[in-house]
Amino acid sequence: MNVYVVSLGAGVLVGVIYGLLSVRSPAPPVIALVGLAGILIGEQLVPLAKRLLAGDTPTVSEVKQDCREHMFGQLPQRPARTADAAHSDRTGA
Repeated sequence: MNVYVVSLGAGVLVGVIYGLLSVRSPAPPVIALVGLAGILIGEQLVPLAKRLLAGDTPTVSEVKQDCREHMFGQLPQRPARTADAAHSDRTGA
């Protein structure tokens, strides 16, 4: 139940911000996408700030590792190449 109350509060806050910016809801697609990107970025800032306040100094590679999948989802992987396919690419056969 608590998650629903927080979600409702966040929605009301976004609605107030939309009202202050004179943006009608539902927002035009570009504005909505920029807002969603801001939400994703903001979600990643909280754990980073907690780590910094705890005295930990994360490296860029740690931040990439922690944030990439959440921000972009699981990215598609290139299929593994077999030795035969790699050989035929080099020889043109």
